[in-house]
Amino acid sequence: MALAALLAVLLAGCGAGQTPPADPTRQETGASSTPQTASRLLEPAAFAAAVAEPTRTTINVHVPFEGAIEGTDIDVPFDRIATDAARLPTNRTTSLAIYCKSGRMSAIAATELARLGYRDVVELRGGMDAWRQQGFALLTTPSTPAG
Repeated sequence: MALAALLAVLLAGCGAGQTPPADPTRQETGASSTPQTASRLLEPAAFAAAVAEPTRTTINVHVPFEGAIEGTDIDVPFDRIATDAARLPTNRTTSLAIYCKSGRMSAIAATELARLGYRDVVELRGGMDAWRQQGFALLTTPSTPAG
């Protein structure tokens, strides 16, 4: 009986109050560095610098369209990354910058991009909401039709 009670207490406490392990494909950072994981979260100022990198492709993954960051190269809905893979850079070593409105859709897109083999992906922490809060402007028309 005592063993059963002890076992019940141990099982009930298993996982309680523990923080789930960090997603190994997402690394939080405020600045660009050599990528070791599939995606990194960047604050708006660091994301602006990433978008300005001439070799980086910037993708708006938010649907429906609610704005765009200047320098966006293509619009691919977060839930069509695999379906519309032909619209993405064919070279999987291409550096990517992805964003959405709040960060939720870009997190999903980052996972799919990692599955497709992209290894240098940065995400805008907090999405376009954080971008605007930091005083950055948004464009009101899409850069490309969203497939």
